[in-house]
Amino acid sequence: MNFDTNLIVSIMPELARAFGVTLLTWGVGVIGAAILGFLVAVGRRYGSAWLGYPLWLCVEVIRGTPFLIQLFLLYYGGPFVGLSLEPIPAGLLGLTVYGAAYFSEIFRAGFEAVPPGHVEAAECVGLNRRQIVRRILIPEMTMLVLPASVNMAIILLKETAVLSIITVPELTLVISAIGSQQYAFVESLFLLALFYWGLVELSGRLGRYMEARLSKYRFATA
Repeated sequence: MNFDTNLIVSIMPELARAFGVTLLTWGVGVIGAAILGFLVAVGRRYGSAWLGYPLWLCVEVIRGTPFLIQLFLLYYGGPFVGLSLEPIPAGLLGLTVYGAAYFSEIFRAGFEAVPPGHVEAAECVGLNRRQIVRRILIPEMTMLVLPASVNMAIILLKETAVLSIITVPELTLVISAIGSQQYAFVESLFLLALFYWGLVELSGRLGRYMEARLSKYRFATA
């Protein structure tokens, strides 16, 4: 069996479209998950018990069940409760909620890692809770949670492959279909691994660059 490079060239337009869908679902999913996860972390830390306990329960349920099962329930079970979504919106919603549970734990750990003396000093100068979060906790927490957040973004990138089970036309679905139609499983799997490896490597380098820049800022303002 020979490695067919001509096949790779011929399917490039389809791969480009699938690559765009993968980037879209990943980018929107990560941003949405980070925002939602931050709100959950703030609610659990500073909200009342009636808010904190349901949030904690939701986080534990999402973290304790496979993403595959969550997607199945959302896409195929949603219509039974009046939530009927197309594949891409369902994938975006599923990825956002799944990632938010993990981001909320990352941010919660970041909040708790900020030295209590910094918060106490802010209270002494008259800052209210909102100002403390915005001017003290968020800047300091960002430095602490950046490596874990980049790692979570990479995990969500690889989880986009699971979206193929609800027919989201991303890389895994499109390349697997091409491999089955053309009987070119080696070429298709090689391309799939190459695309994901390139995205993961790029994300890791970007994360290290951001960490280095923020480290310089922290040194300058220490």
